[in-house]
Amino acid sequence: MSTTTTDPAASGTALERRGIPLGDLLFRGAAAAAAYGVVVLLGLITWKILDLAWPAIQEFGLEFIWTEAWNPVTDTYGALTFIYGTVVTSVIALLLATPLSIAIALFLTEIAPRRLAAPIATMIELLAAIPSVVLGLWGILVFGPWVAQHLEPWLESTLGFLPIFSGDPSQAGMLPAALVLTIMIIPITSAICRELFIRTPRELTDGAMALGSTRWEAIRGVMFAYAAPGIAAAVLLGLGRAFGEAIAVTQVIGGADYISRSLFAPADTLGSRIASQYQGATSQLQAGSLLYLAAILMVISLVTNVLAQLIVRKFEKQRRAV
Repeated sequence: MSTTTTDPAASGTALERRGIPLGDLLFRGAAAAAAYGVVVLLGLITWKILDLAWPAIQEFGLEFIWTEAWNPVTDTYGALTFIYGTVVTSVIALLLATPLSIAIALFLTEIAPRRLAAPIATMIELLAAIPSVVLGLWGILVFGPWVAQHLEPWLESTLGFLPIFSGDPSQAGMLPAALVLTIMIIPITSAICRELFIRTPRELTDGAMALGSTRWEAIRGVMFAYAAPGIAAAVLLGLGRAFGEAIAVTQVIGGADYISRSLFAPADTLGSRIASQYQGATSQLQAGSLLYLAAILMVISLVTNVLAQLIVRKFEKQRRAV
């Protein structure tokens, strides 16, 4: 009498030879459909924007980009004023938010006790959940008047010799808009930086301190170097968030149609102009010009994302070389 034994490994191999399991096949199909669907959706959005903007593109051409005029009465339009406002407010917000976000992340990971770090991190993340319109209303009712009555007079008295800090204080202008954008992008950037610092291998910083480095030297030379690609991506993600914000900026920037050297003066951005005037466009050319602004904003966002990828890859190559 003989007994037959079955080798589990052999039977598993036999099952694999029969083909890909149904679950894996469905997962692969769903993942591929989602990925290609995003590409198709982006293509459809781009096509629709360009299609609706085509009358303005034909009328103004590339001169639209460096033309400052915006006059619905004469149907004369240009994007320079809004490109300037978008870039200035976003860059100011980035310059203010980046060191604050990194400092917050370092405090929560390296300094604050665990029982204190958790609730503070939760409150910072909840700041990102505040709707833009609510933050804009707060900017109108509370923050804007404080800026006009205290911050801008102080800046004018101390730094008024600089053109950007000269002029009459105003509660609606580029400076209040930039500060509101700073508040909006800090939660995103600080949350990502915090995760990066938490995931930095502790043995790297401990090894640096064991070799004689101070705590700050270990953080600066080891932790920052390890997390540099992610920090760069987080900063540029915040910049992209600032570029695309419309509602909150519309409520606090003033909606001016001219370029001023002073940060106290009213201005406007690409997203703000689209949000405030598209529904009330009085002509097809004006609506097309607003969609032309949307196309320019898409190009700016695309360039920002490409730069983010290039910077991240550069940091990754440098880290691997070390």
